[in-house]
Amino acid sequence: MIQEIVDSFLSLKTYCEKEKYKGWDPYDGLNSRVFRAIPFLKRSAFCRLVVIQGFKRCPINLRCLALVPKEYNAKGIGLFLSGYCNLYKAVGKHPELEDSLGTQDEIKGKIEEVAQLLISLRSQGDYHGACWGYNFDWQARRAFLFPKYTPTVVATNFCATTLMEAYEITKNKTYLDIALSAADFVIKDLHRTEYKGGFLFSYSPLQGNDTVFNASLLGSRLLAYCYHYTRNEEYKELARQSVVACCAGQREDGAWVYGLRPTQNWVDSFHTGYNLDALIAYQELTGDETFHPCIVKGFDYYIRNFFEQDGMPKYYDNKTYPIDIHCPGQLLVTLSTLHRYDSHKDLADKVLDWTIRNMQDKRGYFYYQLKQGVSSKISYMRWSNAFMFNAMSCYLANI
Repeated sequence: MIQEIVDSFLSLKTYCEKEKYKGWDPYDGLNSRVFRAIPFLKRSAFCRLVVIQGFKRCPINLRCLALVPKEYNAKGIGLFLSGYCNLYKAVGKHPELEDSLGTQDEIKGKIEEVAQLLISLRSQGDYHGACWGYNFDWQARRAFLFPKYTPTVVATNFCATTLMEAYEITKNKTYLDIALSAADFVIKDLHRTEYKGGFLFSYSPLQGNDTVFNASLLGSRLLAYCYHYTRNEEYKELARQSVVACCAGQREDGAWVYGLRPTQNWVDSFHTGYNLDALIAYQELTGDETFHPCIVKGFDYYIRNFFEQDGMPKYYDNKTYPIDIHCPGQLLVTLSTLHRYDSHKDLADKVLDWTIRNMQDKRGYFYYQLKQGVSSKISYMRWSNAFMFNAMSCYLANI
């Protein structure tokens, strides 16, 4: 089983490195040079939404025809960097993996290469600290538009905290200094919505998407990491207020809906994992164990509702399809952050085996989604491949 997983991971790693970490994204339709050449389409929220959803839902990849370029995505690069940090640890624990994964010195070289790339992808603008966004315009329903490279708390959390991981391995203080400055982005550039004794951090500095639980908790996670290095009590207190609000929003059965808007009342697998990862980071990095019952309750709901007996992952708590590659990948990360590999190793093995057999292409990359009808087997660098690169490296670091 272990050798099969290593072989699968190496196939993915080879593919991603050959592509130089550039690729397409489910949401990059507005990067089409054809679309951007038609002014009246660009000005219409409805047209922008149709283009994004059309590219995202179509099982046939139209991007070459529509002249959508392969590009770097900052969050994807952050996930690759985290994955290489995991590989460094895996080889340290299991030197016999050097023949397959490389020596620690070789992996350290990759960490330095990818960290510099990640730093170069910071969002430019009048922001108070380092921040990162996506390489495409994003229209969310018809409610709001986030222009290309608008920084988000989600992308910034992944990018800044993985630079801290890279610092721990390389001791390059530049990585740490840049990462710590992201706290000012969270505190000064995001706005807050009061909720049940605390507040929710907004998704971005722009108005819209202001009440999403996982986004707010990832802001808390980033502040907890910054508190760990600085002991700045403001970071801890603001992180706590966001945690208070998000735990107040947790249902009695342990679940979280995605957000507070009427259109955000679903419960899904990987965002539940994000919430749990953020809560355990807050607890461990600040020493505040007040919210531990929320972690226990949330993890129990997560494990009981999102995975079938044969290892097939579910997207939603009340239905299976579409099976998204984020769902199995997030399990491998959450079991690691919550230190639950020992007690759930059989589940991790079954889910990973199912995913390799059903969602990995012979060319190495992973599919986006499986559906009851025609599935989307397009290779997406951030959503599928970077996510599984980090997830599988997490598994290897925990065996």
